[in-house]
Amino acid sequence: MNAPEKHWTLLKSSDVHGDWLAAHWMPFTGNRDFKANPRLFGAAKGAYYQTLDGRQVFDGLSGLWCVGLGHGRQELVDAISRQAAQLDYSPAFQFGHPASFELANRIVSRMPAGSDLNRVFFTGSGSEAADTSLKMARAYWRAKGQGSKTRLIGRVKGYHGVNFGGISVGGLPANRKLFGQGIEADHLPHTQPANGSFHRGMPPPQMTLAEELLNLINLHDASNIAAVIVEPFAGSAGVIIPPQGYLQRLREICTQHHILLIFDEVISGFGRSGAWTGAEAFGVTPDLLNFAKQVTNGVQPLGGVVAKQDIYDTFMAAGGPDYMLEFAHGYTYSAHPVACAAGIAALELMEKEDGLQRVRELAPHLERAVHGLQGVKHVADVRNFGLAAGITVLSMPGEPARRPYEVAMRMFAKGFYVRYGGDTIQLAPPFISTPAEIDRLVAALAETFEEQP
Repeated sequence: MNAPEKHWTLLKSSDVHGDWLAAHWMPFTGNRDFKANPRLFGAAKGAYYQTLDGRQVFDGLSGLWCVGLGHGRQELVDAISRQAAQLDYSPAFQFGHPASFELANRIVSRMPAGSDLNRVFFTGSGSEAADTSLKMARAYWRAKGQGSKTRLIGRVKGYHGVNFGGISVGGLPANRKLFGQGIEADHLPHTQPANGSFHRGMPPPQMTLAEELLNLINLHDASNIAAVIVEPFAGSAGVIIPPQGYLQRLREICTQHHILLIFDEVISGFGRSGAWTGAEAFGVTPDLLNFAKQVTNGVQPLGGVVAKQDIYDTFMAAGGPDYMLEFAHGYTYSAHPVACAAGIAALELMEKEDGLQRVRELAPHLERAVHGLQGVKHVADVRNFGLAAGITVLSMPGEPARRPYEVAMRMFAKGFYVRYGGDTIQLAPPFISTPAEIDRLVAALAETFEEQP
């Protein structure tokens, strides 16, 4: 028996604990709890996972916000198989391959019309994309002779991955407290309404939240500020939607004071917002746009940053002799050939199946379903945009994270995978979901909340 067969036989048995589980230190997981009660998927197809004992589990978060077109798509399997057979790896530095240029052009063609977002720098993940954009912002100002512009501004409840730059501008305390001092950064207030608001889509205007940026400019002076980074809507903090006009006002202030605006679109990009980008959905163009996740439908790791023409030109003009590096940054797996092939195939599939229209058609149904949770036991608030929804859960005394965990585990037992984080339950069903599947998901969630003590 070869090694894969041996492992699969072990997985299918009931003996999936002890030493066999010990070697893997799992990310963002309660390892002690998991290894005492393992939850293992063995297969996936369409909108469903399959557990090792054959149970079907509806994928209520599209993997981790990234499998909108569903699992097991043969078009993507074929694309990555062909690419691996033809060119499995190509050096990322000083040499290239056709798939990266093809994918870059396809991504640029899906940026908002007239945005001038037309230069793609590839990374291996959303976390790498976040740190890349922050480095790009600082280096841009240095290349323009304004090296004092180094300060970075994020937002409370913001999530920009888990590398040091990302956790520094991010505003989730649980992602920061273990690691001590990161990069010095300031934070704008979050835009989450008070519990009990139950806004559908964008909340009413509240310009003071955006104009807090003016206070930071008065404190530090714009000559010292490189960039502001925000998610068009925050996903990992529980689907927090910007008030009407908020992003527009941030754009105005950044433009007026010569500060770069970065949109982290790792979750909002490539369909989840009902448009190719959150920038398009909200009608605001950033200077740098980070992407990952849905760009490959999750079948291969890939991320990147799309920069405006002026930013690229500034680096080229300051680059010295043509053979010299203009931006001393990159990763071994930047523009990996197999990942690029997956990205090309995923974008083609989105076009072929009109994935954006499917999101736009399903979004009102998801909105009606989740707002039907108002009045359900333990539900403090509901927020939604596109095909994403966040539910704030009333805390157990002294254990604010306990009830969301209990709800998510109970949902898994009922055949539904949802994400819990902080005091929230998060939903992001696949674009291929049916209204009936969304109804069943939300009905099971309502039942589960009512069952909680």
